[in-house]
Order: sequence, then structure tokens, then C-alpha cells
Amino acid sequence: MKFRGLTKGRQAPAALALFLVIEASAVTFFLGDAISEFIEDAGAPHTVLEGLVALALVLGVVFGVWQLRVTLDRMQAQERALDTARGALAQVIEAQFAAWALTPAEHDVAVLALKGLDVAEIAEIRGAAQGTVRAQLSSIYAKAGVTGRAQFAAWFVEDLLHDGLRPKPGP
Repeated sequence: MKFRGLTKGRQAPAALALFLVIEASAVTFFLGDAISEFIEDAGAPHTVLEGLVALALVLGVVFGVWQLRVTLDRMQAQERALDTARGALAQVIEAQFAAWALTPAEHDVAVLALKGLDVAEIAEIRGAAQGTVRAQLSSIYAKAGVTGRAQFAAWFVEDLLHDGLRPKPGP
């Protein structure tokens, strides 16, 4: 797995957590100030206003913590769904490779091709000549009944996307 730091999906919870820390600091300050002023002069309009501001900040922190929790739960659910989809796709690929009767070498080359590696990269990883990899890819494509890499990859993605096409507008 490649590490790329904070991804877009992880920036929102991190930013929300940072905001909550800053807001909690403000709550501590305002709440302390409001309590000390309330002790000195409970009925002053300024004291009541500060108390309301402190209360609003407390509610803001509570809401922020709740929202952070919801966001993290949602991300966890999406991660589980993605892991399930990855596993399901891997099973579909393995079953299809078996149906096409790919050799172990063709299997490895096919997986690397599906991952987007080019002939030179596949050859380097496998310690094989580029011509050998090209021949294996040709054999894989023939067994799959496709003419090239794009059709080969599309063979596995097609069922996932068949409902995603928008209807053409009428005349």
C-alpha cells in the first residue's frame, strides 16, 4: 500500500479535530471568565452575555465532537465496503482466470497488467524478457477473447458500470 499522507477523505476529520481543539481552548477561557464574573456580579448584562457565549461554545464543541464521531464512523463503514468490494473483485478475477485456464505465469502477468503496469515493468518484476511478456499477454488476450489491454481491463469493470450510463437525450 502506498502512503501519501493525508488523503482528501482524511483531511476533513483532521481539520475538524484541529478546530475542536481550538474551540475547546476558547471554551475553557470563556467559561472560566464567565464563572469568575458570575461569582462577582451575577445579574450584570455583560455577565449574562458572557455566560451565553460560553454556553454556545460548549454546545459548539459538543456538536463538533458528535460530527467528528459521525464522520469517522462513516469513513470506517466506507473502508469496510471498499475492502469487501476489493475482495469480491479479487474473487471474480481469480474465478475468471481459472475459467480461461491461465498458466501460473500468465496469471501473474495478467494481474500485473490489470494493475496498470506496462510490458517493461512486468518484465522487470518477473525477471523475464519483454518479448516473453508480450507473448504471454497475447495468449491471455486470446484466451479472454479480447484484442488488447483496454478490453482486458474493461472485461472486469463492465459489470460494475453497466447501470452508470446516462440515457441519451431524445430529439
